Amino acid sequence: MHVDKGSAISLPTAPTPYNSLEPTGRAMQTASHDWMIPAAESGCLVLADISGYTQYLRDTELEHAQDVLADLTETVVGGLRPALRISKLEGDATFAYALESEVEASTLLDTIDETYFAFRSRLRDIRQATTCDCNACRLIPNLNLKFVAHNGRFVRSVVAGTEELTGSDVIVAHRLLKNSVKECLGYLGYALFTDSCVTALGLDPLILGMREHRESYDDVGEVGSYVEDLEEAWSRVQERRRVFVLPTEAQFEFAAEFQAPVNVVWDFSTSPRKRLLWQTDFTHIDQTNPSGRRGPGTTNHCVHGRGAITEEILDWHPFHYYTHRIVLPMVGPWIQTFEFRPLGEEATELRIRLQRLRGKQRLLWPLMRRSLSKGIRENADRLRQILEEQEVQPVRLQSD
Repeated sequence: MHVDKGSAISLPTAPTPYNSLEPTGRAMQTASHDWMIPAAESGCLVLADISGYTQYLRDTELEHAQDVLADLTETVVGGLRPALRISKLEGDATFAYALESEVEASTLLDTIDETYFAFRSRLRDIRQATTCDCNACRLIPNLNLKFVAHNGRFVRSVVAGTEELTGSDVIVAHRLLKNSVKECLGYLGYALFTDSCVTALGLDPLILGMREHRESYDDVGEVGSYVEDLEEAWSRVQERRRVFVLPTEAQFEFAAEFQAPVNVVWDFSTSPRKRLLWQTDFTHIDQTNPSGRRGPGTTNHCVHGRGAITEEILDWHPFHYYTHRIVLPMVGPWIQTFEFRPLGEEATELRIRLQRLRGKQRLLWPLMRRSLSKGIRENADRLRQILEEQEVQPVRLQSD
């Protein structure tokens, strides 16, 4: 079997995320030349590792196996970015990171979950798309994906044209790829978050349904962590009812383009703190997350003047769409879908669709349409301006 991999995976030697921070290195001069000593930075280190990789290569035809593994690796890389910076590929693992304050807790959790779901979907699609009975195709279901997320300090530099992250916390993250999660918890596909990561992101692992786990190594000592069962999360997603307003079902549709990656537009559309920057008709937004993270069941109490609007998320597919039920004073509930479409890596189209109204709401619609359209358009203009003002030049690392 041959899997069409499309274009080769290309990784930048100097990452260029939309919300890059200002350069942090310290310039040093010598008598003979100028050079830069990179400063230590803080952030979240993420490793995505295809488990069962070694055994898969051992038991299959190498030519076929490489096609499958290259396809799956591209799926993983595509899932992790642009929310995370891709440092490099390490055989069966993808090493990524985010600098401090570049990614919120909910976004990191969603990125890991969505990458795992994309991986499992791709496994299923490859297996179903072939009738080949070679070992490479037959053993595809034996592959899985695990993640390690660790918060710490590290130094970035470019060596021989390739970015390198160094530091003791980088070593800790890599050590954790060899762990006893499978033996102790029975998980095959999972995400392991170290105590330092949980603390830095302000996660509540118990509400999130994570299980406590500890590892001990001769060189880095004992490492505490919490583990999310991604196979269980995948099963829940498969069973979840889809709530999505199609164009043919819409009473009203609004579209706008923004010069920012889809994960940035998503964050500004779903984070209460960031929404207040451009939805200036709200004075504050109180968010309640029964599951410990944004998703189905999350409610937003949006206050504007003496009035308030209540939003409840019904469906949540990070970086693709979300649908909520909104309750307006004197109008009642209606359902809206917000769909995000990437336009390349640096631009996004946002489409907002209001489900077709009925009864009293339909009679009121002619009176509401103009003010609703005006409000959405003005909010979109403010968001566009904020995104343009926040854009900065990417960090350039000095080569050794």
